[in-house]
Amino acid sequence: MRELIDLFVAFAKVGVMTFGGGYAMIPILEREIVDKRNWASREELMDYYAVGQCTPGVIAVNTATFIGQKRRGTLGGVIATLGVVFPSMVIITLIAGILTSFADIPAVKQAFAGIRVCVCVLIFNAVTKLWKKSVTDKATLALCLLVFVLSVFLDISPAVFVILCAAAGILFTKVGLRGK
Repeated sequence: MRELIDLFVAFAKVGVMTFGGGYAMIPILEREIVDKRNWASREELMDYYAVGQCTPGVIAVNTATFIGQKRRGTLGGVIATLGVVFPSMVIITLIAGILTSFADIPAVKQAFAGIRVCVCVLIFNAVTKLWKKSVTDKATLALCLLVFVLSVFLDISPAVFVILCAAAGILFTKVGLRGK
C-alpha cells in the first residue's frame, strides 16, 4: 500500500509542477523518477518516452502508466496515471472557472507569456539531454537529421517516425553501422 501512495505522490508532484504538456515534463520526470527515486534508469526512461510517442495520449501520462505498471502491476499503472493527471484536472477546472473573468488583464497575459518562455526552455533542456544519450555515432546522427528534415517538411505522424527509426536501428546494428 505504501508504494502505491508513493507512486501517486511522485507523479502528482510531476503533474502539479509542470506547465506545457508532455515534453516539458521530461526533465521533471527524470529528476523525480531516475534521480530521486531510482525507479528507472535514464535509458529505460528514454525507452518509455519512445514507446509513449507511439501510443495514444500524453507522453507523461504514458510514462507514468509504464513506470507504475513496472513497480506494482496494473494497479500501480492506474495509480501512477491518476497521480500525474489529478493535479492538472484540479488546476484546469479552477482556471477554467475564473480565466474568462481575468484573461484580458495585462498582468495575466504577461504571466502566460512568461510561462510559455519557461516551457520552451524546459523542452530545450529535455531535447539536449535526450540528444546526448541518443545521438552517439554517425549513424544515429544521420538518422536524427533525416527525421528532423522529414518532420519539418512532411505531415507524418510521429508514431511512423518512431517505428521506422526502430527498424533502422535494428538494420544499422545488423549491418554494422552502429558505433562508427
